[in-house]
Amino acid sequence: MINFNVPPVVGNEMGYVRQAVEDNRKISGDGPFTKKCEQWMCDRFSTPKVLLTTSGTSALEMAAWLCDIKPGDEVILPSFTFSSTATSFVLAGAKLVFVDVRPDTMNIDESKIEAAITDKTKAIVAVHYAGVACEMDTIMDIAQRYGLRVVEDAAQGVMSTYHGKALGSIGDLGCFSFHETKNYSMGEGGAILINDPQLFERAEIIREKGTNRSRFLRGQVDKYTWVDWGSSYLPSDINAAYLWGQLQCADEINENRLASWDAYKRALQPLADVGVLGIPTSPEGCKHNAHMFYVKAADLGERTALIAFLKERGVQSTFHYVPLHSSPAGLRFGRFSGEDVYTTRESNRLARLPMYYGLKPCDLNTVVEAIHAFYAGRY
Repeated sequence: MINFNVPPVVGNEMGYVRQAVEDNRKISGDGPFTKKCEQWMCDRFSTPKVLLTTSGTSALEMAAWLCDIKPGDEVILPSFTFSSTATSFVLAGAKLVFVDVRPDTMNIDESKIEAAITDKTKAIVAVHYAGVACEMDTIMDIAQRYGLRVVEDAAQGVMSTYHGKALGSIGDLGCFSFHETKNYSMGEGGAILINDPQLFERAEIIREKGTNRSRFLRGQVDKYTWVDWGSSYLPSDINAAYLWGQLQCADEINENRLASWDAYKRALQPLADVGVLGIPTSPEGCKHNAHMFYVKAADLGERTALIAFLKERGVQSTFHYVPLHSSPAGLRFGRFSGEDVYTTRESNRLARLPMYYGLKPCDLNTVVEAIHAFYAGRY
């Protein structure tokens, strides 16, 4: 069986984990490896402050609180995203306003955002699907004109860029995931990028259970106490040690995945050229990180048949999100702005192919040959 995902391992992770346990004797949050990872991301992504979190979800929860969301406020986001994007803002009391996606990238359609804004709108959440950037210049312009916060859900976008800027570093806040399904993993974990200096201190407080412990550790206060709402969003330094091994090989991992992505594209382009299969595109000025390679069948029925066909030939393939606006929670906590032209239709067509660091060319060829076999005689 060719697995859909294999968590990345570069070889140095366990040595750093042992160092955290045996040498540093620091396995709780904010240890030496946590600091190394945070500084690496600050430097690499040109962002002023990064805090590791327990997950991409907790990074989004922190972002919602840092946006000062209150009950009744509205947040604009795409319906085609993971539940964490929505739940994080619902927990803060927001009403969700879903906007249609662009069929070329499956990202929020920037041209539909302005019509969704009301006097209750507080923030826009830009989800960079498959590591391909949203149209951030337009989104930031809208946000500036209406006085809105912008949160980048860049869970899939580590190492991707938009006109030279790292995803996560453009909006007020950016959120990464380091789950085992992502390009870089610490098992469970994430990070929040804080690009507005006015939010630095409150971010530390929220992450440290509502206390000013970070100021205490820097010697800025003689004792720490409870000062605001917060939770425990600090990952273990053991997890950070594992991530550190991967960040040191970030370019190697990225180049390996891009090579696989390019190989898929070359091999499946003939099917796209004759119009029987859709394949991903990346807009001009956007450099993706090969987080995902998906194909689009003609409709839901064909996609279901394709996934079953691949499974029979030992290839794991899967669909992705069920649009949130049609889910029970989405109906309860949100509404769709405008017409659902592409969100449901395109999500019903999409199937993801095996993609991970170290994917063997022979396995990739097996996937490609199976897809060509499925479509043989159909064009």
